[in-house]
Amino acid sequence: MRKETISILLADDHAVLRAGLRVLLNGEPDMTVVGEAGDGEEALRQIETSRPDVVVLDLSMPGLSGLDALERITTQYPETRVLVLTMHADKQYILRVLQSGGAGYVLKSGADTELIHAIRHVSAGGSYLYPDATQVLLDEYRKNQEQTELDSLELLSERERDVLKMIALGYSSREIGEMLFISPKTVDTYRQRAMEKLGLETRADIVQYALKKRMLDAD
Repeated sequence: MRKETISILLADDHAVLRAGLRVLLNGEPDMTVVGEAGDGEEALRQIETSRPDVVVLDLSMPGLSGLDALERITTQYPETRVLVLTMHADKQYILRVLQSGGAGYVLKSGADTELIHAIRHVSAGGSYLYPDATQVLLDEYRKNQEQTELDSLELLSERERDVLKMIALGYSSREIGEMLFISPKTVDTYRQRAMEKLGLETRADIVQYALKKRMLDAD
């Protein structure tokens, strides 16, 4: 259950920005800024004494960086939620923040109503990403999936690939055996091994896989 008032620590090396955020957030009936920090080390000291519900953390700070501070905060103070507020929209920053236990990611260009909504959301136990970040993560997921599928071919021996391709083309075990100069039983063994490696269950799966991997394209 969320507390009536959300206590917030602002960690950013720009005093003017912190002042603006303090006014903005203290203007909300359910929020109060309990401290400010200009770098990562100071943020850790403030968390130790004030134990805020949410830390609004910049990534680019002198000394201990925001990313390094994030890892220490989530390890030492797991009950404190960290919401990153930054100018960086690059996917490597988003992924690093999530991997390090960050609860949310908001761009400074959205440091108004979006930030307020994000603070409420993460303080209640949820996660928040600015809208375009979702597309960034989806693109990264698709890229990883494509790479995984590409790598799956490397699991097969040359003979297993040949057998799989011929099965997809509609040849029987006997016909494949005659073309490859092996017995139908050996063909079945290669087929079974290939299907196990790729997680395929039916002939239809083999055809689908072969089409996706462009195994049936003319050489």
